[in-house]
Amino acid sequence: MDELFSWRSPSAKKYRDRRDDLSDSDLINLMIEEPRLIRRPIAIRTDDPGRHVLGGRKADLESLALE
Repeated sequence: MDELFSWRSPSAKKYRDRRDDLSDSDLINLMIEEPRLIRRPIAIRTDDPGRHVLGGRKADLESLALE
């Protein structure tokens, strides 16, 4: 869940000092309460669900689309 949580978001500022203490369940609940805390975009290859990109790095998204 830590990878899906948008730690850079201004909305996450109040949680950064507790990062090591928050469980996956805590992170899920926070993302449900405040969807801006979900890191996006999330891109998943339909032919290979193990291949995915989280976040908006253009090069990563392009490499996922080209393969």
